[in-house]
Amino acid sequence: MAIAGVAVASGFENLAAFEFALWQEFPIPGHSVVQNPFKHFLTGNGTVPSCRLFPFVSSIQAIMAGHNKWSKVKHIKARVDVIKGRVFSKCAHEIALAARSGGGDINMNARLRAAVDNAKAVSMPKDNIDRAIKKGLGELGGEAIQEVTYEGYGPSGIAFIIEAATDNLNRAAADFRTIFSKNGGSVATPGSVAYQFDRKGEIRVAAAGIDDDRMMEAAILAGADDVQSDESEHIVFTSPIELAAVATELRAAGFTIASEKLVSVPQNPSVVADPEIARQVMKLYDLLDGYDDTLNVFTNFEVADEILEALEA
Repeated sequence: MAIAGVAVASGFENLAAFEFALWQEFPIPGHSVVQNPFKHFLTGNGTVPSCRLFPFVSSIQAIMAGHNKWSKVKHIKARVDVIKGRVFSKCAHEIALAARSGGGDINMNARLRAAVDNAKAVSMPKDNIDRAIKKGLGELGGEAIQEVTYEGYGPSGIAFIIEAATDNLNRAAADFRTIFSKNGGSVATPGSVAYQFDRKGEIRVAAAGIDDDRMMEAAILAGADDVQSDESEHIVFTSPIELAAVATELRAAGFTIASEKLVSVPQNPSVVADPEIARQVMKLYDLLDGYDDTLNVFTNFEVADEILEALEA
């Protein structure tokens, strides 16, 4: 079963452990943890079957029940990463970079405030946050973490932008070059991919208890450019320079912000219509996103529902 594949791929020892973690992340009103509706995706005897090449994608199809666009797959993948704690290292890198560039006072450093808020949103321990700030300020010694952006193309010319934080630029460059070359892609020259994306501020707010009209009204009053909403969350877009100000206004209006960051949005998304190409591109995305120094991966590809269904078949 697909959900078992996620348990194995995500590093859980058994289905029960994954099921409980999944329930904590995706609670459904009217069901207790014992009545967890995800149970019917598991095998009857509790054994873990062999993983497929893309077990995670298969599981998301079951969970989302018809809402399995790649953008949604990526967001839920990030939430499963939170369960395993892998996101903590990314938060620590971002906090360190923010402190290094603008100082350690969150009241005077908007980027650091956003990075700390994002870390708190995924329950990163305070000690980890404080240590990351000290790392950025150079108080802990060791090699300084540097911020770098790589650009590249995957199979069928799919565009990728990778934002990374590393203490070894030569190693990171060689590793990304290897990942691309071994997976049907190549590293591109700076600027040759970025022009296909628009830089925007992105604020995510859980949709529970907040209807679309209320969110739209609040966002516009706060100075946002646009809002996209679905059953699980509202995504507020701003200009890059207005991100911190809009986030501050929304907090003052009583909204709890799940994440706040700068993103690169493709101007013309490329819909992958071939299942094999989709498989290759998603594998490349996972490898880039899973690299230790990676902060963010932006890409212009989308996968149609029917292609994800074909991958599951």
